[in-house]
Amino acid sequence: MSDIPHQVSDFISKSAPFDVLDEDKVSAIATKSKVIYLTPDNQEALIAEHQPSLFLIQTGQFTIYDEDGAERFLSDGDYFGFIALMEPGKGQIEVKIDSPGVVYCIPKTMFDVALENRRVKNFFTDAKNDVLLNQAVEDSNSMWLYKPLHEQLTKAPIQIEQHDSIQLAAQIMSQHCVSSLIVTEDDHLIGIVTDRDLRNRVVAEGMDISLGVNTIMTENPVYVLHNQNMFSAISLMSEKNIHHLPVLHADDRSPVGMVTTSDVIRKQRGNVLFMIGELSKTANLYELTRIAWQMPQYFAANAKRAGDFDIAGKVLSQATDIMTRKLIAFFIEQHGAAPMGYCWVVYGSQAREDQTMGSDQDNALLLAQSPNEAEAEYFKQMAEYVCKGLGKCGIKLCDGNIMASNPELRLSVDDAVVQAKKWVNQPTPEAILAFNIFLDARAVEGDRALFKNLQQRRKPLFKNDFFLAALARDANSDAVPLSVFNKFVYRKHNGKKDCINLKVNAIALINNLARLYSLSAGITVPNTVERLNILGQINVISTENANNLRDIWLFLNRLRWRHQLRNNVTDNIISVSDLSSLERHQLKASFKSIHRAQQAVVIKLSGGIA
Repeated sequence: MSDIPHQVSDFISKSAPFDVLDEDKVSAIATKSKVIYLTPDNQEALIAEHQPSLFLIQTGQFTIYDEDGAERFLSDGDYFGFIALMEPGKGQIEVKIDSPGVVYCIPKTMFDVALENRRVKNFFTDAKNDVLLNQAVEDSNSMWLYKPLHEQLTKAPIQIEQHDSIQLAAQIMSQHCVSSLIVTEDDHLIGIVTDRDLRNRVVAEGMDISLGVNTIMTENPVYVLHNQNMFSAISLMSEKNIHHLPVLHADDRSPVGMVTTSDVIRKQRGNVLFMIGELSKTANLYELTRIAWQMPQYFAANAKRAGDFDIAGKVLSQATDIMTRKLIAFFIEQHGAAPMGYCWVVYGSQAREDQTMGSDQDNALLLAQSPNEAEAEYFKQMAEYVCKGLGKCGIKLCDGNIMASNPELRLSVDDAVVQAKKWVNQPTPEAILAFNIFLDARAVEGDRALFKNLQQRRKPLFKNDFFLAALARDANSDAVPLSVFNKFVYRKHNGKKDCINLKVNAIALINNLARLYSLSAGITVPNTVERLNILGQINVISTENANNLRDIWLFLNRLRWRHQLRNNVTDNIISVSDLSSLERHQLKASFKSIHRAQQAVVIKLSGGIA
């Protein structure tokens, strides 16, 4: 045992969360700390001598047994002993030395000094509670985008009956200090009137203000449902170039509120949504491709903060949606209306709204019925035009041919249901690999009732126990890149030896977990964050576990977006040496949580048989 303040100070200053402390505090902690070398022969005596302390591992590998019998494998950079410091009388541990090593002992007095810093306290509080060490998620200025609208509306809907006078409408708007009114008939939305309508259609035209408000309203306005999130509302407002958006209840379509541009401006602090509006204004394929190819540069210039990374995937997915709708509209202008009802469906990352710069297109056409030869030719041409058009816009063609241009992905609703039955009845490993992508799906254009019909008919099929068990076993076949002693397992990439594929080894695993639990519960929304929020609310998994997986997903997503934009690449392979000490702790904690969640889903959905 010896005092080596400078060595200890250097190590502590580079170890999260102490790396946020100023030099004087780190020096004070180092001066009071001790360095011990733990071996099987001395560990019991040395740990007893230095308790209570925070034990920070510099080298070596140790197995820690908590008082409840839980087993943890720790190595360099890990801590133990903090629970006993934070909750006296608890946190008794037993240490097994798997490989002798150097351990720094930070006494309780100095640990308490460090806890005076909010970020240090949050770090160890989260570690004690076994959740993601990610204060940045809580501080994110974009989390409001993921919350459903009914949690964010602060005012009851201000509405007026269609036959009430224009003058009354103006008086109500003035009284409530609002810039728009919902116009109703029997409490159902039939129109909207804004202060601009009063200015342009009444005052400027000298209209009789005793006339009914229905004479100046915008009829059958677009709307959003109360259980959709704020991002969906903002995207719709940007695409349609409107400033007032009624919010209706999802069940009975009664008005519940209004979202306005002013609401958005008050909340939104970034400008990565600008591209949505620009794409919506394009009038031809040339303009569409010109704007689309500006997107990587636009993201690189404007997505700077953690909150921007949280919504970047959503923005890109919404932009791809708009490109798709534009391309379909351009095709119809040239070739006439579709010969039957259809719905353009997207899969994978676009459906989940988590596209990145490297995402390819995955889509299909759902048809009202089996087409004849002429109808089939029309939809073949449409699919080829749209898929090639997306390729020209920078959304690369799918290597696996999961595109509507593939005739096998232009199916009637009835045929798509038959296809789903085959998936469920024969979930071989090869089949699971082939169809997993189709389980995240979303309608983008056309008759959405067709897609809704398909979802309703597939829902009971996907709750089949045998099918879910096969998916659960498959989801557990991919492991997080951690060794037994929680050391990162690296791969080589571009000359670096400490790389990890965030998509394959982490993000996709959470997507799989959220998808599995959602299928078992009959939840059809494809977005991973929304799925986890719902799963926690309905207790399919605990709220704590749902929130932790959500925060991990957001954290990992931030890392890969930052990697892609900073390095101008489209891969998902990060170098751990590029991360801060705190981020390395966060990443390791994330992998541990994902591994536990994988084990839990196997136990729950496949009887524990991996």
